[in-house]
Amino acid sequence: MFLRVIGRPLLAKVKQTTGIVGLDVVPNAREVLINLYTKTLKEIQAVPEDEGYRKAVESFTRHRLKVCQEEGDWEMIEKKLGCGQVEELIEEAQDELKLIEKMIEWDPWGVPDDYECEVIENDAPVPKHVPLHRPGPLPEEFYKTLEAVQSKNDAPAVNSGQTESKEKCLGHT
Repeated sequence: MFLRVIGRPLLAKVKQTTGIVGLDVVPNAREVLINLYTKTLKEIQAVPEDEGYRKAVESFTRHRLKVCQEEGDWEMIEKKLGCGQVEELIEEAQDELKLIEKMIEWDPWGVPDDYECEVIENDAPVPKHVPLHRPGPLPEEFYKTLEAVQSKNDAPAVNSGQTESKEKCLGHT
């Protein structure tokens, strides 16, 4: 009995290094993570309930907190979460807390429903170094492969108006 109560913590595997330059081992990483995740769940309450950011943060934070509460060993926490070392998780949780503070300050969800954004149309040509943010045409091999797959499955093949269909899909007229 004595050895189980006293000896188990002493026999626990001690991490010597993270192997990452500038990232020191945190001997009580589990407790630090539990505190950070608990604080994160408290801080995120200031964000409106229906916001995607809040939902995402609450979801992964609850999951990580649950794993940290269920597992006493840093190796098992790392293995179950699969998101890096506990020290990296600590840095990430600290960064998330800073981001929550900034998001509350910026209030991106505070745009009134009746707010109208002015759209300015400009027909000036786009410089070549600026991406157009639309995909270019698919290579001809794609359409050949598609046609071969469709004919194999006895599905209707791409029609003779292939070029016209491609242009419609790509937004060209």
